[in-house]
Amino acid sequence: MITVSVPSPEVADALGDVGPDARVIVWDPAVSDPPEEERERITIACLAHFTGGRRLYGRLATCPDLKVIQIASAGYEHALPFVPPGVSLANARGVHDTRVAEMTLLLALASQRRLPRFLDSQRRGVWEQDLEAPSLADSRALVVGYGSIGAAIGARLRACEVEVEGVARTARIAADGTLVHAADDLLSLLPHQDLVVVVTPHAEDTDRLVDAAFLAAMRDDALLINVGRGKVVDTDALLAELGSGRLRAALDVTDPEPLPDGHPLWSAPNCIVVPHVAGVERLTNRRYTDLVRAQVEARRHGDDPVNFVMMGAFPA
Repeated sequence: MITVSVPSPEVADALGDVGPDARVIVWDPAVSDPPEEERERITIACLAHFTGGRRLYGRLATCPDLKVIQIASAGYEHALPFVPPGVSLANARGVHDTRVAEMTLLLALASQRRLPRFLDSQRRGVWEQDLEAPSLADSRALVVGYGSIGAAIGARLRACEVEVEGVARTARIAADGTLVHAADDLLSLLPHQDLVVVVTPHAEDTDRLVDAAFLAAMRDDALLINVGRGKVVDTDALLAELGSGRLRAALDVTDPEPLPDGHPLWSAPNCIVVPHVAGVERLTNRRYTDLVRAQVEARRHGDDPVNFVMMGAFPA
């Protein structure tokens, strides 16, 4: 019998029947130890958004039959140090593509068409026109990290008549026909872009990728959008460019995060900040429940986990 734990009754209800050889229980390891009567039965453990850490994974490690940990995010660097030995970690790749792409388009349009300025005028009750705000159409965008989320972003930008290219570790033509450049060419591409969208995970090779040299290479009045990870951007370097008025930014993620009260990014000119909500898909939505059902099906047939990331090898 395959036993799947999910973090809330709402997720269990949305998941529904998973077959005669599988069952669903409610357990959130961020909140409590496993139910004693279920501890030795749990096969797949599904985690809630924004949960993790040594205590949570320590609780998972007490489940002797646990085979798969299903996290709720596409990013997984936060989980890597804690996965129990012999347990597979699976991410939620594909679940969040549409929501991240929607937020990216929203941020791009809001910044290009100066929406924050108009909202401020509305709050003050003042009729202030800006007839010079540039259209998103006919601009050029570079998506740094052209995977499945990057492709979803590219599709929506093209719908607004934006010319889109990508950057990844190696050069290629993507399945959607996008020209994807190698990461080594990044600095030479930046001066030609009106928008630069960062959607890379945080890793050793992307830490502070968007540094002073990166930002200096961007053309005047270009827009930086970060929907990847906060630590990919050097915050001090970005603040210097925003303070000078040369660049604009729209950030779903920041460093530090959460952004503390009084941090200069809150009041930086030409900067939109939203609190890391771009890719938070409700776990009751079909994209997530479809993934969990596919995970059960893979386990049923002895296949590798869907979205397999790594196998735990060290004590949690």
